Amino acid sequence: MPRGLPRTVKSLLNKARESAILAVETYNRPGTVFRSRAYIVLMQIAWTSLFLAIFHRQGMKPYYRKKNSSRFEKVDGERRAWDLVDCIRQYWKGQDNAVAQNLRFFIGLRNKIEHRDLPELDIEVFGECQSLLFNFEEIIEKEFGAKHALNESLAISLQFSRMRQADKNRSIREMMKPVDGDVADFIQRFRSALSDYIFGDMAYSYRVFLLPNIGSHRSRDSVAIEFVPYDPSNPEQVEKYEKMTALIKEKHVPVVNFGKFRPSDVAKMVAKAIAPQKKFNVGHHTECWRYFKVRPPANSNNPAQCKTAFCQYDQVHKDYVYTEKWVQFLIDQLKDNAQYQKIFSKLEI
Repeated sequence: MPRGLPRTVKSLLNKARESAILAVETYNRPGTVFRSRAYIVLMQIAWTSLFLAIFHRQGMKPYYRKKNSSRFEKVDGERRAWDLVDCIRQYWKGQDNAVAQNLRFFIGLRNKIEHRDLPELDIEVFGECQSLLFNFEEIIEKEFGAKHALNESLAISLQFSRMRQADKNRSIREMMKPVDGDVADFIQRFRSALSDYIFGDMAYSYRVFLLPNIGSHRSRDSVAIEFVPYDPSNPEQVEKYEKMTALIKEKHVPVVNFGKFRPSDVAKMVAKAIAPQKKFNVGHHTECWRYFKVRPPANSNNPAQCKTAFCQYDQVHKDYVYTEKWVQFLIDQLKDNAQYQKIFSKLEI
């Protein structure tokens, strides 16, 4: 740490760097299952510590005060420091930008997943995770100098294969399916609410194509992987980028009812899973939602009163959609012969 910085600033800056490095180590560690959740928590600690270090260096007192008092609030004898939400508000003075929105995304996401096991989020939010780290690197270098940047301490994570075969891709898609409905909805709603300008900003979500550099012109001391800066204000860079993305383009479009199913879809999936011993159609599905009381009856005064883990009301289309968790729940329940007979005792099965 540099000389001249107050002790509190040094301590917070050290905590910020160590938390960020630990976050990356955890994310890149082979075999780690809940990497996104751990990464998000550690990076929020890193960002909060960085902001507090900046405020202390500026001579501010980033603590909450008691209502109508000049005294500070205390927790276990220690002054209560600003949380990340207020740090963002203070640092950018309420101005909207991609870096701030990236942080707000993870604050909201952490509140959703804090007590859940959701390893499937790793693929869903990778772009935002990468920007969260790059933005941290830029701010710490801007505020405290290049000597405190993390790029000398971190390495690019090694991969186990150059490309995924079809069966691996299917496995990844299967892994992504169980995202809880309200978590998937939060991600879609947050992204949909962003302006096109911010959503397309690499500071919000870092999206790259990794292409092999196979030219014979490469020098023997060139690096294997190099991040090439992209400046949207440079016409030549924009033209080269557009030519490349014309060949390979991934378009992120907000999807309504992502991961949800109509009754007919549910019926087909359940029927396939329990056949040929048992029948299952839309009529059977109706009996199931009634039996398990996952949604109100037709013409209810409160149609949205559902068990949201299984079923959600579509206000626009005035009907219901069902979750992957509901499909799996039905399959598990109906494999039991006694339960199957109990539910459908009134039907001709």
